[in-house]
Parts: sequence; C-alpha cells; structure tokens
Amino acid sequence: MNNNKYKVLVVEDEDNINNLVSTLLEANGYQVISAKSCASGQMLYFSHKPDLIILDLGLPDTDGTSLLKEVRKNSLTPIIVLSARTDETDKVGALDIGANDYVTKPFGSAELMARVRSALRVSRHSSGNFSDEKFESDGFIIDYDARRVFIDHSEIKLTQTEYNIIAFLSRHSGKVLTYSAIIKEIWGYSDLGSIKKLQVNMANIRKKFGAKPGKKNYIVNELGVGYRMCERNDQV
Repeated sequence: MNNNKYKVLVVEDEDNINNLVSTLLEANGYQVISAKSCASGQMLYFSHKPDLIILDLGLPDTDGTSLLKEVRKNSLTPIIVLSARTDETDKVGALDIGANDYVTKPFGSAELMARVRSALRVSRHSSGNFSDEKFESDGFIIDYDARRVFIDHSEIKLTQTEYNIIAFLSRHSGKVLTYSAIIKEIWGYSDLGSIKKLQVNMANIRKKFGAKPGKKNYIVNELGVGYRMCERNDQV
C-alpha cells in the first residue's frame, strides 16, 4: 500500500512544529489533517478516522493523554506521542495507556518518519494475519481475530503494545526471541531506551498474567537473551 493511502492527524499547538511535521508528512506522500487543541483533535479524529495520530501532550485546553484515552476506548489507531516531556514516568505512562511510541522534542525528521512507518507497519501486521486462529496452552488463549487474551476464561486487559508483543511471541512459541528481534518487530527501530521499554512492557504483561518466581509461567525470560513463550498446549 502506498503512503498516499494513509491519513495522519497531527495534534500540536505550536505552529512551527505543527507546520514542520505536516510538511514532512506531505513530502513523504501522506495525507495530513491538523489540530491545535485536544478538543479539535478529538473532533477531527471522529470525523476523519485517520490511520495514524501524532499527538502532543502539552495542549492548551487539556492534556493530550485525554485524547489518547478517548481514542483507546474503541480503537486501535496507531498513536505516536510527540512531546517535550522527557521524564521516564511520562513516557511509560503514555505507553501504558495505549500510545504506540513516544518521541521527544527536539526530534530528527528521518527518525520521526521511521517511527511513522513502523507504527503503520505494525498496525497492518497485527490486523492482517492469523485472523481466524487462536493460540491455546493450558488455559491461556489468544483470540487473534478479536485481539483478546484469556487465562482460565478470564480476560486479561492489555494495551495495544502489550498485545502486539504477546501475539508476536505466540507466533514463534517454543523459540527464544532475542530482545533485538522483538524490538525490531514491535517498534521497527532500536535506540538507547528500547530494551528498557521492552522490559517495562514485559514486566506489566507478566504481572497481569500472574507470573511468580519458581512457578510455571506462560512466558520465560531467558536472561541476557530474550523471551520465550510456551508452546501450544504445553505450559512451561
């Protein structure tokens, strides 16, 4: 699919950054709509149904996380946060409530475009494969079609990123996937914070799964190497 098939919503109140990002996207063949407040961003999202959102957090009317939460109520539209906030808690917080990626200002044009391509690729990959299959192993079920995860008939609520990690591991169940392989698949790039970002997501996943030291768990951490998911119908 060509880039010009994609529509991107840019929600950024600073004129120079809004114009820069919009121009950059248009130069790379994307359709762009832009907003300068959370309210207008929400209105444009529901009226235009963009394929991707680039979202600032420090908006004049309310925090950008409000829009992020609103979109995540019923949509898996990829969202890249573009913010001047560099504190790790802000990054982890945004990722935990559903952001696909977090880019800090100032940013490089090439890097931003790489992350846009990655977010769209992961979205296509996650929705386009295994649409009629399920993964099952000792009470652990992944419904690929519905993008839902269950343990002993109870649904486990995951963020989009967490689900993407689980789906990727399950498709290679029984094999150790290196940190770099998982990072490349989920985010499409590697930076100094990539392993930390993966570890934070995995810690949240394992907590939600009820993983305990010394117990049989669905995901095994191969220290210094990567992660391995149990094989179908064979809990580790």
